[in-house]
Amino acid sequence: MEQPANVNQNQLQIDLSPEVAEGIYANLAIISHSMSEFVVDFARMMPGLPKANVKSRVILTPENAKRLLLALQDNVVKYESMHGKINLNNNGVPVPMFGGGEA
Repeated sequence: MEQPANVNQNQLQIDLSPEVAEGIYANLAIISHSMSEFVVDFARMMPGLPKANVKSRVILTPENAKRLLLALQDNVVKYESMHGKINLNNNGVPVPMFGGGEA
């Protein structure tokens, strides 16, 4: 079957279901790693509750974890060039995104 002239054959097509497209809100990320993988748990902390519920877990190879790091850095630079610097101070309130250690 022939591709239309305006379709790039190297372009990745991604299927996004409506449920996944809604996304999941997370205000906490816990990152751990072993020799062969990085594990990122995305969780939601609620004010006044001592427990955070993990909403999603993403497991990556070390190479793909580094690719994600570089892609996030690139996107933050682009975001800040359009919208201004992202302030992490948050008026003295602790920011709950953090990394962990080896699993």
